[in-house]
Amino acid sequence: MDEEAVRALYDRWMRREARPDGSGCRVERVGEVVRQTGPAEAWNGVLWSALTAGTADRAVEEQIRHYTALGRDFEWKLYAHDEPADLADRLVAAGFRAEPREALMVAGTAGAAIDTAPPEGVELLPVTDAAGMDLVAEVHERAFGTDGTLLRQRLLARLVDRPDTVAVVLAVAGDRPISSARLEMLPGVPFAGLWGGGTVPEWRGRGVYRALVAHRARTAAARGYDWLQVDASADSRPILHRLGFTTLSTTTPYVYEP
Repeated sequence: MDEEAVRALYDRWMRREARPDGSGCRVERVGEVVRQTGPAEAWNGVLWSALTAGTADRAVEEQIRHYTALGRDFEWKLYAHDEPADLADRLVAAGFRAEPREALMVAGTAGAAIDTAPPEGVELLPVTDAAGMDLVAEVHERAFGTDGTLLRQRLLARLVDRPDTVAVVLAVAGDRPISSARLEMLPGVPFAGLWGGGTVPEWRGRGVYRALVAHRARTAAARGYDWLQVDASADSRPILHRLGFTTLSTTTPYVYEP
């Protein structure tokens, strides 16, 4: 893989020329910043910027004013290769809070679409309705220890308004939901995104996450996407690396709460 070329492709399609990823959302370029603005339950934040030491502080202040006027929390999604080099320090000084750093990992869909079945006794089911989304929220809360209400609202809205852009899958053992994940597919871009892969503690280390990655890779390949991308946690990174994913950069969410 030509890592620099693929990173440039990612920056173009997923950041600089990003498409809205939620109902009622819009993506706009304001000066040297690309941001998404949407309803309170949607993801609001900065996707890309091309700032310098001389323009960064003013651009940060402009985004704070924009989202604060709407009463929105928002995220500045900062990548290790973004400029200026001290942008993270400037965001913290402006009142942002850093969340855990993740690795931007990429693989070709053909290479990652391996024939990996779930462990014995586990079945992968598509989620297409509110009842299934209740189970996804339950898994999210057990896997990550955070409230799944907002996730449920976002995914239900996507299933209703833009069902072709998301595929949600649930892993069940008998009648017990044990893991869930989703594949996000925006039309006209070469990357499909792996998101939300979470497994309840008692089922970790048994190959469930690996099976969910392979399942989504096959779906993305069948729909014509060339690349998979994932913001990988420290726990997921070794698994993804063994599945052929390459780390292109790191990304840190900087959150501002008016």
